[in-house]
Amino acid sequence: GNLTKITDFARKAREGGAAMAIFPEMAICGYPPKDLLLKDSFVKANLAALDQLAREQLELALLVGCVDVNPGKGRPLFNACAYIAEGQIKAKQYKTLLPNYDVFDEDRYFEPASETANCLVQGHSFGLSICEDIWNSGQGEISERYREDPVTHLAKAKPSAIINISASPFTIGKGKLREELLHYHASRHGVPIIFVNQVGGNDELIFDGRSFVVDAKGKVRARAKSFAEDLLFIELNNESKEVAGNLADPLEQPVAETYAALVLGTRDYLNKCAFKKAVIGLSGGIDSAVTCAIACEAMGSENVIGIAMPSPYSSTGSIEDARALAKNLGVQFEIISIEPAMQAFHSMLSGQFKGLKEDVTEENLQARLRGNIMMSLSNKFNYLVLTTGNKSELAVGYCTLYGDMCGGLAVISDVPKMVIYDLAAFINNKAGTKLIPQAIIDKAPSAELRPNQTDQDTLPPYPVLDAIINAYVEQRLKPDEIVKLGFDLKVVREVIDRVDRNEYKRKQAAPGLKVTSRAFGVGWRMPIAQGFRENLDNEKTAQSKVLC
Repeated sequence: GNLTKITDFARKAREGGAAMAIFPEMAICGYPPKDLLLKDSFVKANLAALDQLAREQLELALLVGCVDVNPGKGRPLFNACAYIAEGQIKAKQYKTLLPNYDVFDEDRYFEPASETANCLVQGHSFGLSICEDIWNSGQGEISERYREDPVTHLAKAKPSAIINISASPFTIGKGKLREELLHYHASRHGVPIIFVNQVGGNDELIFDGRSFVVDAKGKVRARAKSFAEDLLFIELNNESKEVAGNLADPLEQPVAETYAALVLGTRDYLNKCAFKKAVIGLSGGIDSAVTCAIACEAMGSENVIGIAMPSPYSSTGSIEDARALAKNLGVQFEIISIEPAMQAFHSMLSGQFKGLKEDVTEENLQARLRGNIMMSLSNKFNYLVLTTGNKSELAVGYCTLYGDMCGGLAVISDVPKMVIYDLAAFINNKAGTKLIPQAIIDKAPSAELRPNQTDQDTLPPYPVLDAIINAYVEQRLKPDEIVKLGFDLKVVREVIDRVDRNEYKRKQAAPGLKVTSRAFGVGWRMPIAQGFRENLDNEKTAQSKVLC
């Protein structure tokens, strides 16, 4: 499939007059292939596809990412960029800097490059690099990871341009960071840089494309589309090093790019896992509403089914809000009451629970009954269940195992609660109408598992909760540093303790789409069975430090 895409785009590039077509990191096999790289048959198939690409005689030069075998000492493979011309693989440049942090684990598979290679196309000399090779910027945290600077080494040869093929995952604000990074390199060395990035969703990771080119002064001269495959033509003047191209797509605002990322991630996950339809539990709350709207954009409303599962504690307003949402979005809507099942379970367990007060057990039972219904529909009709929990809830364990956590994809699990409201407003503004009813946006968040329940019965206000989670999880601040930001010590202690204690739930959650700098997914590697807890000084001492 990847080979077909590459050859199709290469032919379009040639028809448009291009002398060379450039494709992203590991374009042959997709990124990240993870432990597929431990299968010899996978690596061989990737190399066979590369050979077939060379034999296509496409009448232009190609740069394409692939995996190569290391015949020498060290790790068994190379992360490679192949230069193809005249029906032959002329050269391969290997990746020098191998990331081994957050979602990356390249040191597990690859040996770093020991030398650099250039390619020559119609009088232009290009220095070749791969993704992380440009992330040693000499500025701040990034540069501290590596002693080498491949860009400086490539620039010494005075190439016409430096090319970087990437599989750089999306996070909010990453597009601006990349452009600042390439501005630094290009202006420092006086050389244009061509950045070509993967686009699409691969499991939890979303790749936003947004390839671009900067001139020798670091100014962006061409930019491809975001979150969509694109063919970007550029012209490079070898003498003046001027770059001409099309600024097709400006950088979006954070809420717009978050929405686009979630839509792309949802669409690709369903398509690549061969699901035709998705089913969502519609509670009448904002989380399920936003999830449903994203699914409709990703798959088409005709392929989304909304299920309301009321209990005796569900308000009439919630059911009507769910119905109105489904009507606005054009999705199939069904109501399946869980009250008969609740009564049956209460009867079945009456002997064991005799004399005991109702507590969270009965609340969780409702969530698990709903989970059973959703999974039954999934099994019977081959629907993918989309869970609707947000990052704020997942962080502190405000979710039920085998209940609302049941599903195949957690669409908004890396989206804080307050950003959910921003997404709802964006969705309505984009549509020019109230797709998400105002009543859903205005109501106090509630799980409706007991009479008059609201989330804030057991959680801090969401603006406070989100800020503490951001500080602790994404910024990795220490507890005393968070308190110094102006938060109450008791609340900070409670939130951090809940984040630490609920790892066992997160490990059993559906894979979630990553949009922030640190998600509870592949890059979050915390043990479950451990007793370590963040140490907060006693309240009096800590508060006195803040006052000082």
